[in-house]
Amino acid sequence: MSYLSVAKFGGTSVANFESMNLCANIITADPQTRVVVLSASAGVTNYLVELANGCESTRREEILAAVRGIQFEIIEKLQQPEGVTLEIEQLLAHVSALAESASLATSPALTDELISHGEMMSTKIFTQLLQERGYPAVWLDVREIVATNSHFGKAQPHDEKTQQQANTIIKPLIAQGSVVITQGFIGRDEEGKTTTLGRGGSDYSAALLAEVLNANDVLIWTDVAGIYTTDPRIVSAAKRIDTMSFNEAAEIATFGAKVLHPATLLPAVRSNIPVYVGSSKAPEQGGTWVTRDPQPRPTYRALALRRNQILLTLSSLSMLHAQGFLANVFAILAKHKISVDVITTSEVSVALTLDKTGSTSSGAAILSQDLLNELRQYCNVQVETDLALIAVIGNHMHTQAGIAKSLFNTLSPYNVRLISYGASTNNICTLVKNSEADDIIRALHAELFE
Repeated sequence: MSYLSVAKFGGTSVANFESMNLCANIITADPQTRVVVLSASAGVTNYLVELANGCESTRREEILAAVRGIQFEIIEKLQQPEGVTLEIEQLLAHVSALAESASLATSPALTDELISHGEMMSTKIFTQLLQERGYPAVWLDVREIVATNSHFGKAQPHDEKTQQQANTIIKPLIAQGSVVITQGFIGRDEEGKTTTLGRGGSDYSAALLAEVLNANDVLIWTDVAGIYTTDPRIVSAAKRIDTMSFNEAAEIATFGAKVLHPATLLPAVRSNIPVYVGSSKAPEQGGTWVTRDPQPRPTYRALALRRNQILLTLSSLSMLHAQGFLANVFAILAKHKISVDVITTSEVSVALTLDKTGSTSSGAAILSQDLLNELRQYCNVQVETDLALIAVIGNHMHTQAGIAKSLFNTLSPYNVRLISYGASTNNICTLVKNSEADDIIRALHAELFE
């Protein structure tokens, strides 16, 4: 097979007719892009999540009208809208029926089925747009390819089955000269039920398909021209990074940069597939390549910020010179499918940071009463909210003298709740008040990058 790129376009890139046309320009200008993965049009997934969480009939009708409005604003500008109009009407009718069911009783399986319709609609419309240009675009239901387990909201792919299905379904289409248009974010479990890969999972889908197709690269088209030293909306002096390593990008994504989804990099790293991040609005501006071993590798690469963090402090005298306390705590967290970000310990307490929004597609709250009750059987539990996690990301920071002095001097005017330094050679994390996070990012960026 000749050179093959898998392209992914995010929600803002397919938000309206004009944006979709820009995406179509990118695809038709690059004959190597043979598989295209789309998110739902911007705003649609949030609406569908609200429906899935159950709402009364008046609000349901408002949301359905809003979703219809987003999709038909695009359809009405197509040259031949008739065929796709019928398909979108059928999908909207299905959304309406599922939303009514959700108003009576919600479930993770129902949520995944409902919110998958955003990607279904955007890909149907986009396929029609490309076909009207005379491009050999073929619509494909990604659930025929991506096999997952039944962990609704954050499903894990079955790599072997996904590989087999890609071999029998997608590869022949590419060999025939077709350009495959498919959905990000969704899959199917062994019982045939729709699953989702978690918020931001469209990037993961693209990297997963790239891996099973032996693609040469993954092109992530978003609304920013690459990955920056920090969020340009906070620091106007932020600079684009031309190349960075998988490790650095994974750290940046994990600690809050919205440009990449953390799991995106797993298939890419496994198969050493370069990932490119660029702007679908302005592809000529260039972007960032993420590869295994780029040069140079500076001490400081970027600052990442993740708001709305929870600090959980667990205290018990039974920790003192005892074994098994942490094992019990982590067993409880694992049972409730909670992943911990940053951890610090003392003789009688352990402090953990958790991401407040949770990690499932529905954005369900992460701290349930059942979880807190189980933890309280072992220890005192203190919960602090309204915190932000700031990560300084770089290379071999543990070997460089003077780093702690530079950071602590910059942080000295602010109240720092937690610091994690030394656990990773690629990051130093600090937990601060949400209200001070932007000021701290500006101060650190001025010190480290300007």
